[in-house]
Amino acid sequence: MSRLPPLFADWFARNGWQPHPHQLALLAAQGDVLLIAPTGGGKTLAGFLPSLVDLYLTGAQGLHTLYVSPLKALTADVARNLARPIEGMGLAISVGDRTGDTPESQRRRQRAEPPQILLTTPESLALMLSWPEAPRLFAGLRRVVLDELHALAESKRGDQLMLGLARLRSLAPGLAVTGLSATVEDPQALARFMGGARVIEADPGPVPDIAMLPTSRPPPWAGGGGRYAVRDVLEAVAQARTTIIFLNTRAQAELFLQAIWAANDDNLPIGLHHGALAREARQKVEAAMAEGRLRAVVATASLDLGIDWGDVDLVIQVGAPRNIKRLVQRIGRANHRYNAPSRARIVAANRFEVIECVAALEAVREGDLDGEPRGPGPLDVLIQHILLTACAGPFDAGALYAEVRSAGPYVGLSRADFDACLDFAATGGYALRAYDRWQRLLLRDGLWQLRDPRAARALRMNIGTIVEAEKLKVRRSGRGGATLGEVEESFAATLAPGDTFLLGGQV
Repeated sequence: MSRLPPLFADWFARNGWQPHPHQLALLAAQGDVLLIAPTGGGKTLAGFLPSLVDLYLTGAQGLHTLYVSPLKALTADVARNLARPIEGMGLAISVGDRTGDTPESQRRRQRAEPPQILLTTPESLALMLSWPEAPRLFAGLRRVVLDELHALAESKRGDQLMLGLARLRSLAPGLAVTGLSATVEDPQALARFMGGARVIEADPGPVPDIAMLPTSRPPPWAGGGGRYAVRDVLEAVAQARTTIIFLNTRAQAELFLQAIWAANDDNLPIGLHHGALAREARQKVEAAMAEGRLRAVVATASLDLGIDWGDVDLVIQVGAPRNIKRLVQRIGRANHRYNAPSRARIVAANRFEVIECVAALEAVREGDLDGEPRGPGPLDVLIQHILLTACAGPFDAGALYAEVRSAGPYVGLSRADFDACLDFAATGGYALRAYDRWQRLLLRDGLWQLRDPRAARALRMNIGTIVEAEKLKVRRSGRGGATLGEVEESFAATLAPGDTFLLGGQV
């Protein structure tokens, strides 16, 4: 189908919009597609439009579309944005999210009766695929939308996702996969990463307005975290509608927020957002930004991707961006509209960073993106996938090998390497095979299965490729104090009575 049904065309017209050519191209596309479009180009709506139209025309029940994003905040934002067309057209389509932030009661309901559109992350997808009821849950799946695919492809999370996608293809034959990505250095390589897809490239849109932020004081020779420019940043915030101020680490964000508040003579409402904050604190800031109640938010990579806040008209990057693609992504958070140039300013943290910042600006203007060719899929991720497959039920080694080879990163996997991974998963390898606890799989009647089904719980508890330090929750003082967020256990161990630190903008 290349034309919108009248109901959809009328909704676009009522909002004063015209569907972009790449949105209509995705509607007409057959098979797997990778859409490359600039931030603000309507990628997410383009990815969902075929699903919304199909559900409207067929009324299909059960899980129809699975949306996978790298960030929980992005999943929540997409849920808000999906509600607009669904409610605006009066569509009877159910949407739910399944991430680490989803309440347990809602997760249980989803296992029994999933929504028609489910929004999730790679880790939650891996967990769902480990359930014994996965074949029933995903049997009717028609479409998968992989958002911000370029970001996932840069880490083992992407390899894990591609293995999960290969599993989904075997559970739901005929599945159509749509990858959504901002501008990348090699679209065809990203399409191969998906396992093969047709590439559709949208118009790149207007050239962004990017420059160094003029400051009243010169940067220091070292350190500083950009705090010398706090008053200049506040002046820029006051002249904009809404601003996102990006810093590279959580500690830098906390310190910069303290400096902003100390200099905020006009009491501009400014929030904080990073991954160590409590879920309630993050959601409160996200809702305030979406409703236009904040003039600025100080953030880390937790807001890098895809958040659609149309009133954001300025992005300020404090500190050298370290990565050109990351800078392009952050710039795109400003003027999240297809026909308006994004406006961004950069503040060097110190004098040596000025050179790096200027070089980054020149690279963005020239479209010179950084990026290294991807190597083959890592074997440790494959071993985890084998064990999670066993959690779902007995499997045939030959069939699983063929399934894994259909995943883009593992196309070149040899049978010898696969068998070595299977042996390691089953016995712990030459170093651990003498220990009974590592005898996790056994071969029975030609099928591999868990030696002890009780091991499934421990395996599911360790799903994922993100290696993080052990963390401790931080609460306000007093009985029943609200959770502020988390700190690393190694950091907490260095503290003595009377020491203080910043979290969530509080001492």
